[in-house]
Amino acid sequence: MKLIVGLGNPGQQYERTRHNVGFRVVDKLAAKWDWKWSEKRAHALLASGTIGSEKIVLAKPLTYMNISGSAVGELAHWYKVPPTDILVIYDELDLPTGRVRLLKKGGAAGHNGMRDIIAKLHTSDFPRLRVGIGRPENSHVDGRDHVLSVAHGDDAILLASGEERAVEAVQILLSQGIDAAMNAINPDPEMAARKAEEQARKKREREERERLKQEERAQQIDASAEKSC
Repeated sequence: MKLIVGLGNPGQQYERTRHNVGFRVVDKLAAKWDWKWSEKRAHALLASGTIGSEKIVLAKPLTYMNISGSAVGELAHWYKVPPTDILVIYDELDLPTGRVRLLKKGGAAGHNGMRDIIAKLHTSDFPRLRVGIGRPENSHVDGRDHVLSVAHGDDAILLASGEERAVEAVQILLSQGIDAAMNAINPDPEMAARKAEEQARKKREREERERLKQEERAQQIDASAEKSC
């Protein structure tokens, strides 16, 4: 069994904020799998079903973000699921908007929701999927105001793309395992494209050097043949 928790704040006023990216990702997973948010347990709203032969529970804590650990801890106890089978999805200031990073474990890195979950689970050794929301461009805007604001324009497009990328990460994790998901999701797309182009360039150079060598050998053979005549 897997418990997949999206973090956010309850209430309509928070639905579209950057801080609620975790809620939106699990909402998209539920919609993709046609699951209904039909159960409440341990201060969380749940949607569940089976993927392959494994039971999957999606959860949105109904506590506020800073005390998310209460719901996650109770759900882990109720379902008897070990920390390694809990995936927490949340927003990350230190990732550019739309970038997604999957990790097997780690600290809270200043995220209060994660800090509370770590405290309630008594371990930080559980997978987490971070969706970048970037830091505010305006230095006068503090982090709290930024995470509770709504993305607009290009920022909104990037954030929506990151949410879709997070959905993809969860699907890969469930079908192929966390290592495959990390390999597929974590590389920077721009860096990966540059690396692929560099590899292609080196391949073209090797092929060109080999072609020139073959031409040189052919010319040497022709020259030897002319001398022997």
